[in-house]
Amino acid sequence: MGTVRRPGSYVCGIDAAMDVIGGKWKVLILWALNERTLRFGELRRQVPGVTEKVLASHLRELEGDGIVHREEHAEVPPRVEYSLTKRGLALNDALEPLGAWGRENVLPDTAASG
Repeated sequence: MGTVRRPGSYVCGIDAAMDVIGGKWKVLILWALNERTLRFGELRRQVPGVTEKVLASHLRELEGDGIVHREEHAEVPPRVEYSLTKRGLALNDALEPLGAWGRENVLPDTAASG
């Protein structure tokens, strides 16, 4: 899979990566899909608060960026499943240290307060 071309110019790699994962919901979608392949409704339940319209839009964008794979099964009723590509798994691996930083520095430490 080649490099994804997005409009605009980037100052650095972090700038480019943030363009791919920017917004309130994309990292939560990535987190949910890191666990397993999900259907649209399952994914919506895993990301509480996201609307169907926004979820569908973000999934299309992530698919276009080569992060999410959409698989349609020829069944009645139709079944569509979403999973992470190798690029998506690598992105989640790259985000893990950021998540660790957030847990250590932003989330309240209940053990220390009690």
